[in-house]
Amino acid sequence: MFDSPETLTEALAGENYVIDPEFAVVVHLATALERPLLLEGPAGVGKTELAKSLAAASGRTLIRLQCYEGLDDGRALYEWDYGKQLMHVQMLRDRIGELLSGTATMAEASARLRAEDTGLYTEDFLLPRPLLEALLSPEPVVLLVDEVDRTEESMEALLLEVLAERQVTVPEIGTFTARSTPWVVLTSNDTRELSPALKRRCLHFGVGFPTPERETAIVSRRAPAVADDVVADVVELARRLRDLPLRKAPSISEVIDAARAAAVLGCGSAGEAAKVRSALLAALLKYGSDRELALARLDGDDGAGGPAAEPRPGRPADTTSGAFGRGRAASSAGGATTGARAQADRARRGLR
Repeated sequence: MFDSPETLTEALAGENYVIDPEFAVVVHLATALERPLLLEGPAGVGKTELAKSLAAASGRTLIRLQCYEGLDDGRALYEWDYGKQLMHVQMLRDRIGELLSGTATMAEASARLRAEDTGLYTEDFLLPRPLLEALLSPEPVVLLVDEVDRTEESMEALLLEVLAERQVTVPEIGTFTARSTPWVVLTSNDTRELSPALKRRCLHFGVGFPTPERETAIVSRRAPAVADDVVADVVELARRLRDLPLRKAPSISEVIDAARAAAVLGCGSAGEAAKVRSALLAALLKYGSDRELALARLDGDDGAGGPAAEPRPGRPADTTSGAFGRGRAASSAGGATTGARAQADRARRGLR
């Protein structure tokens, strides 16, 4: 347990995680109150890294549930070890033969089997998955539920029992209550809106891209061999790129990669990163269209705020502010277009 936000900040700094004061207060409250912490924000701003650093700083084991579309309870909660169950049945074969000896009918044999406890559904044959593993751990852990927005709403409903009651119900056995209280961190990249029921059970914090000063401190810690002036230049380049309507804004980890790349390319002082800017974009941008837009904008803008880049043919202007929130905006736009087409279809067929 951390005594204060300042103690937490210092402990995270020991793991090379630089956290701003407001964020540190919320994380401290989550650990002190033992409440789940939901972090929402664009990809690459340090949400997952916080859980890793928090586990390392507190000496707790990190248990990670990586969410994805189609995730079910067999991957998130538990499943049965059918191989061990089969071996158990084979060992019981002789004993079952003795038990059924003397039975005259199938119904009598079946009734006698039902009356016996074969021991197939016990904790010995249970394979805990991340959620149950975190609750069964005798030592407190950090449970990371990463990219929870990628799952279906049914998985959110499954999470509620774990988050609110700190328990998991296995129908064949009963309810497992937490043997220790995990610190739970959930992350979301905003690919869809999370349910109010899930949000209600969590403390919430919106994580954005850091200020240039804090990002410079982060990159300097993670890439200590890179000159400070070069780090500052790469961070400034990333800031300018994030102001553009990109499909994917540069993440902090990509800025670290770009800083290291600048050092490999021989940049050792201020201004030299600009000479290899085209190469640095390979680390910062991951879509060809983003690279084209960046080169067009940066070539026509010396950083003093040039005119807005015109949208390329075939690509509408992006009116969404910032990188975060575009997932839902795009989904809403797609849904509206589909609805309009369906309405027009019905009108043509006289079904309005």
